[in-house]
Amino acid sequence: MLDFPQLYPAVFVRRYKRFFADVMDAQGNLMTIHCPNTGSMKNCLIEGSNCWYSLSDNPKRKLSGTLEIITTSHGQLAGINTIRTNRLVAAALAINQIPELSGYDLVRPEVAYGSEKSRIDFLLQATAGHLPDCYVEVKNVTLDMGDGLAMFPDSVTTRGTKHLRELIEMADLGYRAVLLFCVQLNNADRVEVATDIDPIYAKTIALALSKGVEVIAWRTKINSDGISLHEPISYLGGC
Repeated sequence: MLDFPQLYPAVFVRRYKRFFADVMDAQGNLMTIHCPNTGSMKNCLIEGSNCWYSLSDNPKRKLSGTLEIITTSHGQLAGINTIRTNRLVAAALAINQIPELSGYDLVRPEVAYGSEKSRIDFLLQATAGHLPDCYVEVKNVTLDMGDGLAMFPDSVTTRGTKHLRELIEMADLGYRAVLLFCVQLNNADRVEVATDIDPIYAKTIALALSKGVEVIAWRTKINSDGISLHEPISYLGGC
């Protein structure tokens, strides 16, 4: 499991101005904490639901608390702190947990690449030269549709579409290009693209697959102690 800070239980009240959330702590006090998720958080903003937050001792922070885990409208736990997503994947890469991404001995995060001046989440390289460089883009998934179905995106993502174009470019150049869905829902068994939310993203990912971009999905294990990357699940494409 990723080295997590201590988590504290609370009851979710509301999210507002994108980066703020009000919660009721275990002592019944209303707290305003940081919401580290810029997405719509569709199906994750359920008033009166259980949630967990962490605390920071950094005196420069205006809000000491950070929202970490929330309960979806379908009663499942979701990890909504997108900062932790790449850390989860990095921890898995360090122990070769993901078979499709094993065999590389050099993992470089946040490497500049592509004609649109992006930064890839992870560039995997084999110093022995026996494997092509592998560009890995990670996307955090929290949209719980019930019955084990997770979807991405939860709102229109022009940035996500740009990243797909960059992956297509890398595949055209002969490198491996991988889109990894990190599904932070504790009961998901499959993930689909939310075509009705962002049809352009859905069209672009279909093009990416036809160009040789690989798509894999892993779900996390979530409890009050923290979150870890747990097991692969199915990617089913658009709907």
